[in-house]
Amino acid sequence: MYRTLSQHYRERFGCKVYKLSLDAGFTCPNRDGTLDTRGCIFCSAYGGGEFAEGLTTWIPEQLEKAKARVRSKNRDGKYIAYFQSFTNTYAPVDHLRQLYTAAMAPDDIVGLAIGTRPDCLPEDVIALLKELNAIKPITIELGLQTIHETSAQYIRRGYLTSVYDQAVSRLHSAGIEVVTHIILGLPGEDQDMMVQTTRHAVAMGTDGIKFHLLHVLRGTDLEKDYLSGKFQCLTLEAYGQHLKACLSVLPPHVTVHRITGDGAKRDLVAPLWSADKKRVLNYLNSILTLDDLERSHYNGTHT
Repeated sequence: MYRTLSQHYRERFGCKVYKLSLDAGFTCPNRDGTLDTRGCIFCSAYGGGEFAEGLTTWIPEQLEKAKARVRSKNRDGKYIAYFQSFTNTYAPVDHLRQLYTAAMAPDDIVGLAIGTRPDCLPEDVIALLKELNAIKPITIELGLQTIHETSAQYIRRGYLTSVYDQAVSRLHSAGIEVVTHIILGLPGEDQDMMVQTTRHAVAMGTDGIKFHLLHVLRGTDLEKDYLSGKFQCLTLEAYGQHLKACLSVLPPHVTVHRITGDGAKRDLVAPLWSADKKRVLNYLNSILTLDDLERSHYNGTHT
């Protein structure tokens, strides 16, 4: 059985923990002209923050709005402030300090999760992260997606895999936990290639992994390729088999933060089955549980 995020949080913080998604108004070098102006091929106008509160108020107000949405599910729990939209270290360090300290100030915020690119971690930013990590734990989420350079070029990732490797090493040297995002179902990738990406992230020392289903959102360049018939999305059954193969190579200490990713229903083009999140999670958990039961029976052990 893989190590779940809820298990990780309960062991670390002693209670239930919810992540509160924030939009701090960042952009990305793949959008501002530094590398490109189009963004990654799958990225929507929300920069991956479809479920963030939205840049309508300052950070403390966003936190309170997000808490209100989940309060009935988390009456006595704590929260992680999650900087999710776009590249959340892509700004002058003084501005980052202001944002991060505001987010971590409330007593019920037990840590920060910061989504960013491996090529947007200069030394002064890592020094800031190290400083703040001594106050409350910081987790950096890196969008690796794939180690295969043909795929990386297709999705317009904009950096070599070696840049990811170096970023993980530098973050770990500063005592910062790393979570790696991996997309399953990229055009042209088979199961072996997806497993290779997972093995690479583990070999580099990632502390956690988020697995995402490749899904097509309205208004993206990926939508154009999909509608023109250049690729097909995975079926639920195929995704489940790829996910099982990737989970099988994870050591026990690596936390699985997500077993699938879903786009906002209002913008989802394909695969439409991914919109039924309850059904998807029930199916994935059923085949993963069945796999564990079959393996324990074969080994003569009990779960």
